[in-house]
Amino acid sequence: MKFSVFTASTPEWTPSQAAETLAAQGWDGIEWRIVDDRPAGGAPVPATRSFWAGNESTWQFTGIEDHVGDIARITDGAGLEYSGIGGYQQASNRDGVDTMLRVTSELGARQVRVSMPVYRAEKERTGETYAQIFDRTRVDLEWAVSRATELGVKALVELHHMTITPSASAALRLVDGLDPEHVGVIHDLGNLVIEGQEDHLAAFELLGPYLAHAHVKNARWVDTGDTRADGSSIWQNEWAPLRTGQASVSEYLDALRQVGYDGWVTVEDFSTDLPLEARTADNLAYLKSLVPVSA
Repeated sequence: MKFSVFTASTPEWTPSQAAETLAAQGWDGIEWRIVDDRPAGGAPVPATRSFWAGNESTWQFTGIEDHVGDIARITDGAGLEYSGIGGYQQASNRDGVDTMLRVTSELGARQVRVSMPVYRAEKERTGETYAQIFDRTRVDLEWAVSRATELGVKALVELHHMTITPSASAALRLVDGLDPEHVGVIHDLGNLVIEGQEDHLAAFELLGPYLAHAHVKNARWVDTGDTRADGSSIWQNEWAPLRTGQASVSEYLDALRQVGYDGWVTVEDFSTDLPLEARTADNLAYLKSLVPVSA
């Protein structure tokens, strides 16, 4: 297995700082986040940066084609590989998806995430049922796969809570029958703590050739102390360090090994217990302690 970091989780670093620091720590690769995440209207970015807004390691989607050379220079200069590209373009936005596929091809990054609809939000916006949203997303994905095939890259569907593909079973329904050389699934350990949990080994066996990528983060459910009108407790999810969340990273990696997975494991740790540099260094040390030297 090879280990990389998704730059959604490195908001304090510029792209150069992210690449240089991760390379120095011994990471094999990097997964660049590409999305427009600056405040609307040119408003200043808050001093306290979040992972998802004002993230310094993010390449802005608008004008991204003009920065392919910069991305390549920084990545190659640090001696890092691409584990893939963290895109945010909705499957229904064919122009946006096409741009991301072309950028991925130009970089030689091989694979890029295509975002799936958030079920409740889409239902509220369109009035469609899950089945209707699913069916039209399948048509959009078929188009994306045809373009990915032309460009020699792979479109990725992530297992993500709140979307129409929170589980391996749901994702398989969406991609089944399409060419696994050009479409695959990102299995995400932390997201599944929130929604979509299935036995990992069963999920990997179910996905078969569509298991294209693995994201590793961790999460936990906590009692808020509040109650509903009926008196029942209200729980909420929060991100947690790899070592202390509810999911077992060691069991997850072991299940990946059992199905012969030897691809990328990309960390996107959104916990803040440790400072960023210490967090990424500790995560790599932890992952390497769990993987046999021969793996």
